[in-house]
Amino acid sequence: MRSNDGMNMPDSLPVLVLWDIDRTLLYVGDIDRQVYRETFAEVVGRPAERLPPRGTGVTMPLAIRGLLLDNGVPEPDIPELLPLMVKLLPKRLAGHSEALRREGVLMPGAAAALSAVHDHPGLVPTVVTGNLRANALLKLDAFGLSRFVDTEIGGYASDNDHRPSLVAIAQKRAQAKHGISFTRANTVIIGDSLEDVRTGREGGAPVLGVPSGKTSTQDLKEAGADVVLDSLEDVPRLMDAIASVTSPHS
Repeated sequence: MRSNDGMNMPDSLPVLVLWDIDRTLLYVGDIDRQVYRETFAEVVGRPAERLPPRGTGVTMPLAIRGLLLDNGVPEPDIPELLPLMVKLLPKRLAGHSEALRREGVLMPGAAAALSAVHDHPGLVPTVVTGNLRANALLKLDAFGLSRFVDTEIGGYASDNDHRPSLVAIAQKRAQAKHGISFTRANTVIIGDSLEDVRTGREGGAPVLGVPSGKTSTQDLKEAGADVVLDSLEDVPRLMDAIASVTSPHS
């Protein structure tokens, strides 16, 4: 298959492109952390002294579990409090919608890269993210990015808190919608963190790493990313990388 801009793409099945969101496509600064603060205080009844680490890519339910434990919540209370926080997080983030638009930033090249992947007839773009689905949609909508990805077939932390499991979830949803089998041979993840790399290696998809977050090019390579891009700004390089890791001979 050849794209409209002349770049060679796989000749066989369409390719499912799984975009990470935070620090790959956009960055919302401290808004997520503020939402954690507000949610913790409402559910637990006191301020949180320690917040989840930045830029790890872990799923929100696991981040919340760590938040509760790190702030002295007894282990037996976790099964009751964690679902309450998960339910409340999207409501709290929605209250910061204006701040998302005002303070958040698109990562370099993200809009052009998303547009190119969306417009290519051989690619099926969606997301696999550590965000809950509602939070992911709020972030994408705030930046006008939802039109570039099929959010119905994505994999979200609200589906499973084990991020590698989200690959199969997205593949099954895409298969149900398109009538095409998506496997490791025609799926690719694009992300910035070690967790994105682990998601691909354990979940069954090659990974294109982008050092736009807190993880260096070298660390992404050492973790097992199949290709590491300098950024999303070189769109031809991105498209060639997608083709190279999903070709029959890759």
